[in-house]
Amino acid sequence: MNFTGVSTPEPPKTVKKYRPITDYMTRDVYTLSPDQSIADAMDMFLEKKISGAPVKDDRDHIVGIISEIDCMKVMVDEAYHNLPHGRISVSQYMTENPQTLNDTMDVLDCAQKFLSTHFRRFPVVDVNGKLVGTISRRDILRATRDLKTSTW
Repeated sequence: MNFTGVSTPEPPKTVKKYRPITDYMTRDVYTLSPDQSIADAMDMFLEKKISGAPVKDDRDHIVGIISEIDCMKVMVDEAYHNLPHGRISVSQYMTENPQTLNDTMDVLDCAQKFLSTHFRRFPVVDVNGKLVGTISRRDILRATRDLKTSTW
């Protein structure tokens, strides 16, 4: 009983632990460096059929993320300022210090993170801040399908 004399339910003896995002993330990630040209980024997006990529330094730490929308900004800037995109580096258009997820996060917490942001994917880092993969909304949908039969 609590201090008002009303019974409170007992917490469950065991709480179901959800699987870690490392079970669902993509480990082979296409990355760019800050000094690469924006043209390289666009070529990679088109060739690999991806919509964005983490930007990492020489120690495998995430310093930014660049997306198709960032590349579209280059097109607009070129039109208004007559800038050739071959001379523009990824660092000029990337989003610096992007949100990352820790590789110990579980799929439920990751799903909550997606629900509270507009992001389609997150870089996943280890305890030292090194890139170990990416997790997407689709990866979490796959986890949801896998969990549905055992937890719902």
